[in-house]
Amino acid sequence: MLLILGVALWWAAHLFKRLAPAARARLGDPGKGLVSLLLLASVALMYFGYDPAAGPVWWGRNGALVGINNLLMFGAVFLYAADGMRAPVIGRMRHPQLTGFKLWATAHLLVNGDLASFILFGGLLAWAVVEVIVINRSQPGWTPKPTKPGRNLPALGAAVVTLVVIMLIHNWLGYTPWGA
Repeated sequence: MLLILGVALWWAAHLFKRLAPAARARLGDPGKGLVSLLLLASVALMYFGYDPAAGPVWWGRNGALVGINNLLMFGAVFLYAADGMRAPVIGRMRHPQLTGFKLWATAHLLVNGDLASFILFGGLLAWAVVEVIVINRSQPGWTPKPTKPGRNLPALGAAVVTLVVIMLIHNWLGYTPWGA
């Protein structure tokens, strides 16, 4: 139940601004703090609700899926780095971070074929898809962000370093990101 509440709260906190703009505007700047607290609470609920969640397991990890997972994870981290650095590679992408988030969720679904993972990663993947649709409908006009030349390679380097750190943290927490 905690896991489902966490995913639902994540959806609500993120979509609040888009689906109820007048209510969000009435909150003003303090509303940013409220949304941040709701997101922090959602992550805590998902974290504490994931491991105890029980249910069927449809498939387990294997070497091929772990390899695909790691490639998708590199793509996800690279999109975040490239967007943050305004690298030219993301110049034509409207939603590089949400695209990275979708890659992250898909990667985790590939290697975790159990009910808890479907709720967590499937629920967050569905949120990212809906978020893109809602943004595109509410703001149909779009101008590509200005980019900064020469930032593709630094973004690539940042992605490699960040992914290694993420993998080491996963390993430290007991989730082996290498091999089957």
